[in-house]
Amino acid sequence: MRSRYSAYVLGLSEYLLGTWHVSTRPRSLDLTDAAGIATRWLGLGIKRHVVIDRDHAEVEFVARCRVGGQPARRLHERSRFVREADTWFYLDGEINPPA
Repeated sequence: MRSRYSAYVLGLSEYLLGTWHVSTRPRSLDLTDAAGIATRWLGLGIKRHVVIDRDHAEVEFVARCRVGGQPARRLHERSRFVREADTWFYLDGEINPPA
């Protein structure tokens, strides 16, 4: 999770795509908004990490960001990860998960 956040901060779309599970991975990833402005990531807080089994885990996090001159906003997500061949892949996430 932290490496993916760092990749968003650094604008490394190829790394993000490479760590995204093939079953849910988009064809491409544009890290700018509709006006071409890059998101400025301000911080990451891990709220919870749950190991489901040897090859499945969830990470709940809150990331703060700002786009252009807009106020900062929070992204609260519970992400699911799957391990294949000893490599963890992002599967999908639930935005604003229930408490």
